[in-house]
Amino acid sequence: MSEVVANKSIDARGAYCPGPLMELVKGIKTAQVGDVIEVISTDKGSAVDIPEWVNKMGHEIAYTKSEGDEFRIAVKKAK
Repeated sequence: MSEVVANKSIDARGAYCPGPLMELVKGIKTAQVGDVIEVISTDKGSAVDIPEWVNKMGHEIAYTKSEGDEFRIAVKKAK
């Protein structure tokens, strides 16, 4: 399995819901189909809110990782 590489990274550490998700929404709007956008967040809500939004909008979760109190959630733009 090849490592997924994010085209863009959004550093939303220290921001609280819905901040990290709003940053992702902005990033998705300017991305090309197939681009992977990674959100780095320290808000636990992001680990739930972002995947829910991604599923609702029809994009794909490329990966989710947690390192200490940080979450890294990568989203592949599907349409």
